[in-house]
Amino acid sequence: MEITNYIGIDIGSTAAKVVVLGAAELRFVLPTGWSSPDTAQAIRRELERQGIVLADSLVIATGYGRRAVAYAETQITEITCHAAGCADEHPNCTIIDVGGQDTKAIHLTDGKVDDFIMNDKCSAGTGKFVEIMANRLSCDIDTLFSLAAKGKILPISSLCTVFAESEIIGYIGNGCKREDIAAGIVDSVSEKVAQMAQKLPLEHEVLLTGGLSHLQYFAESLGRKLRHPVALRANGRYAGAYGAALLARRRGAAQ
Repeated sequence: MEITNYIGIDIGSTAAKVVVLGAAELRFVLPTGWSSPDTAQAIRRELERQGIVLADSLVIATGYGRRAVAYAETQITEITCHAAGCADEHPNCTIIDVGGQDTKAIHLTDGKVDDFIMNDKCSAGTGKFVEIMANRLSCDIDTLFSLAAKGKILPISSLCTVFAESEIIGYIGNGCKREDIAAGIVDSVSEKVAQMAQKLPLEHEVLLTGGLSHLQYFAESLGRKLRHPVALRANGRYAGAYGAALLARRRGAAQ
């Protein structure tokens, strides 16, 4: 059987990203919802709607819900896939991936992972923390960062999401500006992520991938904490899915 398409599927806790390489070139994102198996089937239907024949494709899955993709050839960790998605253009770098449930920092030397670190089980410093705080301010995540760019930082001392939310409620009750509260939220997330990432070498490029990788203000805030510039990766949200698709293509070439 001739393989015509190589597909990377990254099912995260919030969104599922898909990249297709080969005869077709496309990418799309779907909300994960509450059921990863349901999401995997929704992805299958969308691929078929786009004219992709799965029988002629090689699929690799990654992410939080990777085991739910029953039609995948194999499942590979996010660490490996994010590294593969960046290594060709950035063989020596540190990748920071802020996901919905966890945050990872990955160090590459000559295109290979030589070290990585993940945050603890607390949601502070993850996309889920940002989502909860944005809901408290009655806005979406992009609006939260737009507000933060206009505000003055109000300190949020707690690393616990529940207690941090209580601090924010207190600020709201005291009539503090929404922009200033948003700036405090972003500063808190940046501090948490930086504390983790700076445990790895930062002698080369630092790249931001994941769901916050399109937000210039977050990259700048994180860069100030790290005392090292943080670059936005083009289509960084798709880094894991793109890496999975590249690994699928390499696997296909080896068969």
